Amino acid sequence: MYTHILIATDGSELAEAGLTQGLALAKALGARVTVLSVQVPLTGLALEALMESTAVEAYESSVAEVSARTGRTVAERAAAAGVAADFVALTRELPAQTIVETATERGCDLIVMTSHGRRGLTRLVLGSQTAEVLALAQVPVLVVR
Repeated sequence: MYTHILIATDGSELAEAGLTQGLALAKALGARVTVLSVQVPLTGLALEALMESTAVEAYESSVAEVSARTGRTVAERAAAAGVAADFVALTRELPAQTIVETATERGCDLIVMTSHGRRGLTRLVLGSQTAEVLALAQVPVLVVR
């Protein structure tokens, strides 16, 4: 059925549910897994001009720390599940587009991700990466909540 599953994670506690479900599904199907974490960069000359360089460095250090921690968690969880998994950490401005592009580039036939379930004004302000992936993806998307 599915032979290569992309699991999108942001390293959050909520994303753990998607990682758990995605690895369990991969084990049951004997599928390979790519786990993708996309961090949004600080961009724009105006933003950088307003921020001290130490603040930018602190943000970049924090992103690197989260990626390293997420990579370790993925390796541990995949090994415990008996699933072969690659971990990919990228910094891009458009996470949803990056998830879909990575799934296509790597030949994934299913995307697994979680949703915060935001509604109303919160969703309007913060957006929904899951909704964007659902709109853009050419392969099935399993949403875990």
